[in-house]
Amino acid sequence: MQSYTFRIAKSKIISVILTLVTLVSTIPFLLVLYFIVKNGISVINWEFITHLPTPVGEPGGGILNALVGTVILIFIALILSVPFGVLVGIFLAEKSGSKISFFVRMMSEILQGVPSIVVGIIAYLWVVKPMGHFSALSGGVALGIMMLPVIIKSTEEILKLIPVEIKEASLALGVPYYKTILRVMLPAGLSGILSGILAGIARIAGETAPLLFTAFGNPFLNFNILKPISAMSLLIFNYAISPYEDWWAKAWGASCILVFFVLTLNVITRIISSRK
Repeated sequence: MQSYTFRIAKSKIISVILTLVTLVSTIPFLLVLYFIVKNGISVINWEFITHLPTPVGEPGGGILNALVGTVILIFIALILSVPFGVLVGIFLAEKSGSKISFFVRMMSEILQGVPSIVVGIIAYLWVVKPMGHFSALSGGVALGIMMLPVIIKSTEEILKLIPVEIKEASLALGVPYYKTILRVMLPAGLSGILSGILAGIARIAGETAPLLFTAFGNPFLNFNILKPISAMSLLIFNYAISPYEDWWAKAWGASCILVFFVLTLNVITRIISSRK
């Protein structure tokens, strides 16, 4: 009886310690979030979101060019990475034991660990240098490369969780293999694939290094993907290193918006993942 009581007490002590450690680990995040909100929330207003930047020395202005640029870059990255990433994920899930799948999976894991600045240099050599100028397209290529491993991994893992009996039942009814994949397996794993896509967007939304070599930045509103374009992360970087206090304040405001955007995507991803 005494031994049983001791084990119960030890279990409760360990649970309390783990809870405290977990709470302590969230303190740095909460402090960073508090500091960003404290410095940036006062700058955010309707003009800040809907107006273009003003010239140096003039008051007012906003970050509309960076907001639009971020959306365009993410859209380009989605177009380039989602179809290819989902197809590769399907292959890895269906041919998990083959040598090719082992090699592809290893390359995907290595690509996920490549520093973002290296990806930016690669996109510079592949797109910017042949084109002869910076562009939104090159920035989208760099972000798409970074997003690709996340989509591949999430697609593979969610398809492996689907009971094999579902696929076998479809094939037994005479449904062709490709239709079974497209109309049975993919819809069954749609929530997991979607959560992977959202996680990929959250991964690339705040990247700056690859865009310095590709998108470069643009103080004007631009919808042409073959020309330089601004982004939230680029604007924050350029404003933060400037000598103007007004630009520092705008950098804090842009940081606040970007942090809440990424945080919202992560929360939505968690909700979808918990229900899949």
